[in-house]
Amino acid sequence: MKNVLKVFILVLIFGGALYAKAPYVASKSEIAQVVQEAYKKYKDDNGGKNADYIKALAEVDPKLFAIAVVDKNGNVYEAGDVKKEVSIQSISKVFTLALVMSEKGDEFVKEKIGVNATGLPFNSIIAIEQHNGSASNPFVNAGAIETTSWVEAKNSQERWSKIAANMSTFAARDLKVNEEVYKSELSDNKRNQAIAKLLEAYGRMGSDPLEATTVYTKQCSMSVSAHDLAVMSATIANHGINPVTKTQVIPAKYTPKIMAVMATAGLYDNAGGWLYTTGLPAKSGVGGGIIAIVPGEYGIAVVSPPLDVYGNSVRAQKAIAYIVEKLGLNPYAK
Repeated sequence: MKNVLKVFILVLIFGGALYAKAPYVASKSEIAQVVQEAYKKYKDDNGGKNADYIKALAEVDPKLFAIAVVDKNGNVYEAGDVKKEVSIQSISKVFTLALVMSEKGDEFVKEKIGVNATGLPFNSIIAIEQHNGSASNPFVNAGAIETTSWVEAKNSQERWSKIAANMSTFAARDLKVNEEVYKSELSDNKRNQAIAKLLEAYGRMGSDPLEATTVYTKQCSMSVSAHDLAVMSATIANHGINPVTKTQVIPAKYTPKIMAVMATAGLYDNAGGWLYTTGLPAKSGVGGGIIAIVPGEYGIAVVSPPLDVYGNSVRAQKAIAYIVEKLGLNPYAK
């Protein structure tokens, strides 16, 4: 009788596992359709305005709108002006963080730079003083400049070459600097210079503060398309393996750490609101781009220059939220 009971229990266990409902995975045609729907739904949205504190950004066509999704196998789903380029701006912070984390480890980032939200604007000087000289997070300006300063290099040229090569490896093509944007930002980065000097006073910088600020300004001026950004974010989603080139760009053990920081401070002062809506780690830039990551599955990127009051692309947020809802991509809803 005991043996019969054991067999019955095993049948229940394995039978239940066999017939359990498998997680829903959207088909290629469904993903392509939803991307097109999102594009059509929001292409005429006129909300927001271009960043105007950097002259070169104010002059970018506000009608530019592109959506790109790249999955872990390298399949691409796109709509709109996917080859048109904008400056990467703060999205670059993700990939320089990845470089420093690869060189120095995740504990170095946590202890030396910090991984907490500041609760203050992205360019706050007060936040540094309130946190005893800590930048608090690699995605606020202080933390990003500090991160750039810790890239292992003998001089400024080597530091820049490593940063540029790293972003190009993530994008699976050679990226170039938008010289107009770079010159425009370089002439107006006094606040960032002050932030870097304050961090130096607290012993936080890995290289000369003004040199690091210049390199940071240059990395923000890199030109990228929605397609590039989707490939770059898909590389993080795919455990550090570029889905196009199959290159292991960053050790897999670091990608969860990077996504955690994206969730903490990816969309400036609206990071919490974004996570509440979509559940996805993301990073925006005032050039109009936003990347979002579905861990283990997809990189999503949208480019649209007009921004909301937080500095995040209006159409990009709406398009990504639509895609997430329609395809059931919110990891908290699984």
